[in-house]
Amino acid sequence: MKQAFTLIELLVVIAIVSILAAVLFPVFARAKVSAKKTTGISHQKQIGIGFILYAGDSDDMYPRQDDCVPGSSLNPALRSNPGPGDGCSSAPFYNRTNHYSFQKWIMPYMKSSGLFLHPGRSLNNLETASCLNGQWTSCGQITGSFALNLSITGALNVYGNPDRANAYRNSFLGGSMGAISRPAETMILLETGNPVLAYAPTAFDDADRSNNSVTHYPAAFREIYAHELLEEPGDNCTGLMQDMTGASADENRVFADGLIIGYTDSHVKFLPVREFLAKTPSVLEYGMPKFDYCGISSGSNAFTNGKPNVGINYPLWGLGD
Repeated sequence: MKQAFTLIELLVVIAIVSILAAVLFPVFARAKVSAKKTTGISHQKQIGIGFILYAGDSDDMYPRQDDCVPGSSLNPALRSNPGPGDGCSSAPFYNRTNHYSFQKWIMPYMKSSGLFLHPGRSLNNLETASCLNGQWTSCGQITGSFALNLSITGALNVYGNPDRANAYRNSFLGGSMGAISRPAETMILLETGNPVLAYAPTAFDDADRSNNSVTHYPAAFREIYAHELLEEPGDNCTGLMQDMTGASADENRVFADGLIIGYTDSHVKFLPVREFLAKTPSVLEYGMPKFDYCGISSGSNAFTNGKPNVGINYPLWGLGD
């Protein structure tokens, strides 16, 4: 006759299993996060190589075009979309090929649009005035994964009206690979949770606002990135100049406590949030104490008191010699 387990024995087994689960589950969770981070690094590496290949075929110049290409949506579901409109001259802009969908600039060098997605982040589908049913659903734009440092490439806003103000948004470095003095230290791509933009915002001298051709600089302010990446009471745009040394990374905006950074020489590195902030100048260092950094997430912004101090030594942003 087989002897059954006693109640005490069953309770002991259950207790052991519970203890093992409590120990192993966090290990599995960390392993999962690490795997997604590694895949994200691989994806961004491929994007960086795409930019180098493009420049190699384009006299060393980075892409910055603005065009209307039927059937070019990153979202396959929109490639045969009959309307409304052409998907370029009015919202939604699913066929527009510009900095909002910079991924299209290098698609000929990429195997799949899936490489533009960070596996640890969700495909953002925020609804906006121009993308009424969502960034991905109606505009076919990939946001919230990897962003282009637009001040390195520059951009155009010429479709439909090449004579408009701010139509030619020229990189402060000239827009060529050869103009970057420290390619192994200068960022062209960064991981981001921004739900609207697929690029790092730029800024220009307010005196040039009405000009057809304008030089754009990186809107690189430690305060605003601290606001974006660190936890802060109320999550508002007040008190950004305060000491944030005690704040931790905001888990809702930061994956794995840091950012994947792609450099112009195509190598990729993971930077903890604090290290990224240390490599970003403060408002005062950049010489822009009057800049309205509360509105920086809108895309392109104006310096209200002249040009920034590009001579400061912050090579991550292409600043300094």
